[in-house]
Amino acid sequence: MLLVLGGLTWLAGCASIGPPEAPSLELPKPPTDLKAVRKGDKVTLTWTIPPRTMERQTVRYLGKTEICRSIAGSLKQCGTAVGEVAAPADFEKTRKTSSKKLAASYIDSLSPGFEREHATEFASYAVEVLNTAGRGAGISNQARVALVPTLAPFGDFTLRAVNQGVRVSWQCPETPVATSANKYLFRIYRRLESSASWNKLTDAEATGCAVRVSGTDTEKVITSFLDESIEWEKVYLYRGTVVSIVQGKPPAEVEGDDTPEVKIFAHDVFPPAVPAGLQAVFSGPGQPPFIDLIWTPVSDADLAGYNIYRHEAGEAPVKLNAELVRTPAYRDAQVAAEKTYSYSVSAVDERGNESARSEEAAERVP
Repeated sequence: MLLVLGGLTWLAGCASIGPPEAPSLELPKPPTDLKAVRKGDKVTLTWTIPPRTMERQTVRYLGKTEICRSIAGSLKQCGTAVGEVAAPADFEKTRKTSSKKLAASYIDSLSPGFEREHATEFASYAVEVLNTAGRGAGISNQARVALVPTLAPFGDFTLRAVNQGVRVSWQCPETPVATSANKYLFRIYRRLESSASWNKLTDAEATGCAVRVSGTDTEKVITSFLDESIEWEKVYLYRGTVVSIVQGKPPAEVEGDDTPEVKIFAHDVFPPAVPAGLQAVFSGPGQPPFIDLIWTPVSDADLAGYNIYRHEAGEAPVKLNAELVRTPAYRDAQVAAEKTYSYSVSAVDERGNESARSEEAAERVP
């Protein structure tokens, strides 16, 4: 009996041992979030380093990442890599101490000859993450960029505060003639000095914007844009870039390199427009005498009000109002019989800038 029980125990022990598991190949999962952004002749690729293997295990042995590029359509496999990125030196330590995703990047530089040769084509990019044995599970998702040649930033990029805002000017050199495949724009960005965020202001037409005046000479054409959306008494920075547009389906655009950033303090020292159309009319019979003044309203957005000036022959003008007059009308009741009064009006903005005085209007009190 004891022998039988012992045999059963031995058999039960053997049944608990399953077939041996296949060793993990440690192949990192291909990234699925590859992005490609082109600026000038640089294409910046970004992706997340895969944290898991194809067996859904934590990646322990991370190798290099190969950069794949093709202009013959979609990539099936990497083929000959155009670059590679080494595994982060502290990958193992970071993997053990942090749950955050690890980002990776690579910059691919396009030569001018390569851009000209493939001016109307697109490049497809992918990456393949390998293990330390140099094996991978396949390429990532693919990202495309246009290979249209970009232009150097336009010169003489300057700023000037004017009455209506900030005038942005630049020199427009000769640019390629527009074709069915491409055209060019000049894009202007602006940000507050206190902010890191750039905002696009406008896209100005820039295809062939210079004027030929002789066989090989090109006239320097200064082009400008008026930024009326600024707030006075603030500091702004501006920059510009030439944008190459590929007019395909769908269309694509590529920004060139930027101009140097230019700073300006938008200080308002500009008075409103001078009031016009001033009229003076006497009224008196049957009531105390007075002279009514009316004029055409000034349309400046920052208008605060008006000052009224009066003078008699041989005397200097005197301001009549203690506070700004808010409407384009004023009654002067401090008049005397047998006198002639001459009046003028100025406009004042919210920052105290005062315009020149209007043309005078005279009226006599009988």
